[in-house]
Amino acid sequence: MDMDMLSRGEIAEAGLTDWRKLAQGLHARYLVDDFGTGARFVVAVGEAGDAVGHHPSVSIGAGYVDLKLVSADAIYRDDEGTEHVVEWVTRLDVDLARRITQIAAEHGVPADPASVSVVELGLDTGRSATIAPVWAALLTGDAEAQGHGSPSDEIRDPTGRVPNLWFGDADELQTEGQRFHLEVYVAPEVAAQRIAAAVAAGGTVVDDSDAPSLTVIADHDGNTGVICVAASPESTS
Repeated sequence: MDMDMLSRGEIAEAGLTDWRKLAQGLHARYLVDDFGTGARFVVAVGEAGDAVGHHPSVSIGAGYVDLKLVSADAIYRDDEGTEHVVEWVTRLDVDLARRITQIAAEHGVPADPASVSVVELGLDTGRSATIAPVWAALLTGDAEAQGHGSPSDEIRDPTGRVPNLWFGDADELQTEGQRFHLEVYVAPEVAAQRIAAAVAAGGTVVDDSDAPSLTVIADHDGNTGVICVAASPESTS
């Protein structure tokens, strides 16, 4: 089976109406009237996953079912042609997402794609290889979390208990200024509203040079966070 990672453009062009690409995976939220409806929907989703040997992660709450699809063994080829095994969306995820959309329609469960969101942590450092083991231990208790599903030193908990922690570039002698920030991934259709709400609350847009993909917001004390959205088909080659 072809497990090549898909480009952002290929994912967007798949036309997954119920799903949004956030961070590494596909995310969907379905609205349910009660827990029983949600449970029956999840059972049907599980059966569809059994048929192809691939399953989403699932969270059920009051009035919703959240689903995430990602392949733990997607293949990424760097500029030299070297293959890396990474966590990313593959054709298998896209096909199963389409099937889940059909199942949701059969169960009368509406999607709420604008409400999906993912938070990741960013830490600027010039010594990621040195400090990553500390953060792997603190966040997950497992050294294998360093570089899990990524060719970098990024910290990812395979069970999804904690947000991913990735490392940005910084001068290793830097002693002042913010090192940590939050990456808030949202659906493209709500990004402008989210930015406007942050500004209305007193925040300031300090960098929108990579908008709409990345917009950096600062609070009153200068702490920054980033609103992130996936590229649209029109902006991806």
